[in-house]
Amino acid sequence: MWIGQRNASYGLLVTPRFANGNWENDQSEIRRFKKNYWTIRHVLQTGLVIPFVDEKIEFHDIDQYLSFFKNTMVRASGSQYELEIAQRYCDFVRNSENPEDVPLLIPEFRYDGIADNHKYRLDFTIIDPKTLNKYGFELSPWSTHGYLKGTKGKLQKEINEEAKQNFEKEMRKHKSYFKKFEIFVLIYTDSDLANIDEVFKDMEGYLNPNSTQTQLKLHILDELLKYD
Repeated sequence: MWIGQRNASYGLLVTPRFANGNWENDQSEIRRFKKNYWTIRHVLQTGLVIPFVDEKIEFHDIDQYLSFFKNTMVRASGSQYELEIAQRYCDFVRNSENPEDVPLLIPEFRYDGIADNHKYRLDFTIIDPKTLNKYGFELSPWSTHGYLKGTKGKLQKEINEEAKQNFEKEMRKHKSYFKKFEIFVLIYTDSDLANIDEVFKDMEGYLNPNSTQTQLKLHILDELLKYD
């Protein structure tokens, strides 16, 4: 997986090997990978790699990784909501009985990999280490995902068309992640983000790999039962 901002991207591989000017998985070593995929254990073993440079960022303990996760990767997004989620994740990992087995909360998963002009980034992604099912979490406040600037002097028809284009772009993003990576995306708007603890509570169910399937089924059932 390639994650991060345009000028601060990183690779999370299973068996990283630098060859022909960039990083790849060493297919001959994959079966020897003993850690659970996409967990804290995973990143402690492999570190993060720098695109096109034979260098790794390695972490000697959980606290070192969590500090980098929050203060470098997430802070670079400039989103206060993402930073608040990151802090809650760090607390969750530190308070876990087996912190190394906690799935990674992966920030800014890049749709087009390491391409400079990335098409989309997903705010957070969790991959169940047992089933490898993927769950995305998109924080979508109106100020950055819907607000229209420079509407003075425009006709209502023009404003509506711009709003429509913004909405369709956002929906294309989520559909694209599902079609390409089979990522089920939960979207949180302003009314959700007013209570960030409730947002993270949703994430917690997916951070316990033993309960993610049950969590998803209960979530869907709960939504269905709301309708008469």
